[in-house]
Amino acid sequence: MTINNMNFQEQQWANEFGNEYIERNFLDSSQTEEYFEKTFGIGRKALNEKFLGPLPKNIKILEVGANIGIQLQILQEMGFKNLFGIDINRKSIETAKKIRKNIDIIEGSALDIPFKDNYFDLVFTSGVLIHISPENIQKVMSEIVRCSKKYIWGFEYFAESYTSINYRGNENLLWKGNFAKMYQENFPSLALVKEEKLRYLVSENIDTMFLLKKV
Repeated sequence: MTINNMNFQEQQWANEFGNEYIERNFLDSSQTEEYFEKTFGIGRKALNEKFLGPLPKNIKILEVGANIGIQLQILQEMGFKNLFGIDINRKSIETAKKIRKNIDIIEGSALDIPFKDNYFDLVFTSGVLIHISPENIQKVMSEIVRCSKKYIWGFEYFAESYTSINYRGNENLLWKGNFAKMYQENFPSLALVKEEKLRYLVSENIDTMFLLKKV
């Protein structure tokens, strides 16, 4: 995909803005655990276990917007084996290839996921839907649903109504919303398995983790 074919948000994340994000957020799994415990009072692995604990460890999993693969590494440490990711930023992919073992992250857009229908047992995002513009969010959700045989999993900023937020001095790069509800409204075949809203310990902000399945 060339820059000219990308929308505004993709152009930002594929270039220097996205590179700077990598530098700001270069965390390993232990640092991520520490961040979650300080922010929510629960580690990311413990939170993941609430949602994915009963699932077989050999299921095929795709992360859309994997960046350098931190969330996939955490899943790997939990025992999951078939882990894949896509990202639009080439530096993040190159970095992931150097530091992740047995995790396959390739270049790809959330608007056109380069895998066939129902290829994965579970497809997920972690802080990615919040960066998709309102005009593209339904298409991205459609691609995620298309590639998943059964489960859709997400961890995103939460708001009852779709809300634009200034992000590091920029407009049109961040939106809060009720993404689990949006999935179900757009795709009636999805049923909510579990959702947990997590309030920040030091603010009124809320994040949500949700698990949906095709029925």
